[in-house]
Amino acid sequence: MSTEITAVPMLDLKRQFNKIGAEMNAVLTSVNESGQFVLGPEVKKLEENIAKYSQTNHAVGVASGSDALLLALMAANIGADDEVIAPSFTFFASASCVPRLGAKLVFAEIDPDTFNLDPQDVASRITEKTRAIVVVHLFGQAADMIGLKAVVEEAEKKYGRKIFIVEDSCQAIGAELDGVPVGNWGDASCLSFYPTKNLGGAGDGGMVVCNDQTVADRVRLLRGHGMSPRYFHKEIGINSRLDSYQAAILNVKLAYLDEWTEARGTNAARYERLFADSNLADCIITPKTVGNRRHVWNQYVVRVLGGKRDELRAYLAECKIGTDIYYPLGLHQQECFAYLGYKAEDLPQTLKAAREVLALPIYPELTAEEQTYLVEKVLAFFKK
Repeated sequence: MSTEITAVPMLDLKRQFNKIGAEMNAVLTSVNESGQFVLGPEVKKLEENIAKYSQTNHAVGVASGSDALLLALMAANIGADDEVIAPSFTFFASASCVPRLGAKLVFAEIDPDTFNLDPQDVASRITEKTRAIVVVHLFGQAADMIGLKAVVEEAEKKYGRKIFIVEDSCQAIGAELDGVPVGNWGDASCLSFYPTKNLGGAGDGGMVVCNDQTVADRVRLLRGHGMSPRYFHKEIGINSRLDSYQAAILNVKLAYLDEWTEARGTNAARYERLFADSNLADCIITPKTVGNRRHVWNQYVVRVLGGKRDELRAYLAECKIGTDIYYPLGLHQQECFAYLGYKAEDLPQTLKAAREVLALPIYPELTAEEQTYLVEKVLAFFKK
């Protein structure tokens, strides 16, 4: 162990800026000189770049990942009397978009190995009112889209109506299933460019990617108050436009994304070796990667067994090691969703995960010495 390691931040974006800060500053100056700050040339360039990277036909820049989810459902005409299935173990925005449109939110259970939706549980919750499913590729690993699409196709035959699939890829840009990037499995896919994401800006930003021209056109219309041409409103949309500053920064960062993803994968593999060598299998369960998937490691989330998660986190904080909990409650337990009538134990895998998960630093600039220091501190905690 390197004796100079005294702290490990959960995320340190300054390290990234130290490498590419000059490029970022240059493009911001260029935007200032252009005077085009909203949906300008940099946004168009980013949309083209992201569509190419995601291997989709279309990409539409919006103000945030949360708005991307909302707009995707709006494009599908989701509304009152519709039901939308979503996981409970996810970030709030994956589900909050549903009641905002007046639809009924139906929570589904997760696969305990991947934290992603369990296709068979989803199948048990589909009814004749199900109009959409929000599928989250959590922590950077693609969900079982093959299993989920089979479930959806069977339900569509049974009920004789389309079920819209929204991929929440906000943590998973670049993730793949059977060599096919996320964004190509559903009817629309949503990206977030929040600073903590693998491709993060300097504020909020998002995008909807898809292969269907009709979906793309509707999202473009709805993101700008349903206005086309100027001051003529065809629909009641929202104001969700990506600004040129964010797009310019993201165009710079996109060139480094695969390099950063590879570094995240290297760090994940190193954690796996370090934990294995520490003989902590009775205390820590490391993440499982499914063989046919490219995991992009937005988060490295372990399970802490024996009810020791919060104690371990407090101990690591004393050691100046940053961690986080994604997520401390299933959404079905959140106060704002109490009206749906779920009990905590209705989704036992979600409940268990919320009590055990702990996210460790995984960003590309994290050093081997820092990882070794962290795992040694985890070992020291359990030896106590």
